[in-house]
Amino acid sequence: MLNKPLISIITVNFNGLEITAQFLLSLTKCTYKNIEVFVIDNASAENPDELKVKFPFINLIKSKDNIGFAAGNNLAIKVAKGDYFFLLNNDTEVKPDFLEPLVELMEGNKKIGIVSSKLLYYSKPNTIQYAGHNGINFYTGRGFGIGYMEPDSDKYNGNYKTELAHGAALMVSKTALNKVGLMAELFFLYYEEIDFCERIKQAGFEIWFCGKSVVYHKESITTGKFSPLKTYYLTRNRLIYTKRNTKGLQHFLCIIFFMFISFPKGIIQFILKNEFGLLKAFYRGVIWNFKGKEIYKNEGLIYNDF
Repeated sequence: MLNKPLISIITVNFNGLEITAQFLLSLTKCTYKNIEVFVIDNASAENPDELKVKFPFINLIKSKDNIGFAAGNNLAIKVAKGDYFFLLNNDTEVKPDFLEPLVELMEGNKKIGIVSSKLLYYSKPNTIQYAGHNGINFYTGRGFGIGYMEPDSDKYNGNYKTELAHGAALMVSKTALNKVGLMAELFFLYYEEIDFCERIKQAGFEIWFCGKSVVYHKESITTGKFSPLKTYYLTRNRLIYTKRNTKGLQHFLCIIFFMFISFPKGIIQFILKNEFGLLKAFYRGVIWNFKGKEIYKNEGLIYNDF
């Protein structure tokens, strides 16, 4: 590879020093050397300076508040100097040669605005979490990942255009970013990368999957698989995403579908499973969209909804 553009690798840490340290350790083995690494700490109770001591090559940015995923990444994007910005979850570990295929793909096709790596489960390294995505159905708010839970195989080793990138390993070009702007910060957590992908496509860029770039994901370490926090933001942001990306009759039908099908179905499911904490979070996620700002408390932590 003759051209080796600067890659700005960005990760957000929130009370996860140990897991972030494991992520940074995997980056030290990276075979692509023209990189800069940013760690944004979202007001952790732990001391993030420990990361700087152990990994002096990082650029540590300390936020005074927990400002969420999008806003945290945006802090680094504003000061990073890369030709490409690679947003990587701190609960991932990378293969040493994961960057070269991404750079080669994007340098060879300037229509690509975003590319995502193949995501494999860290605990089941031969099982696929992400190998592309068919997109979100605006009526149901749901979508289907390509290759999800399938064994990894040669058919997912190629490069191909896809509808959505995965926020755990998302690389965006400076050209696309300059055109569409930063990620929307009102989401705080979940759906922000999906909304970002829609804006990228609306601006005329393409989204691709790169099968030769492999990242291992430790799924849901920060929030938990079925936590009230996750349920709240998935519900709240599903509606925000729909409002931002649909218009006219489609928007009206999406809201009708949610209120008369998805909402009652969700309530019934949580009641039948005796999951009243999740039911409350689900309800509050819906109500936020009609009442506006609120403070949501979970496990002693306060999250501001922008």
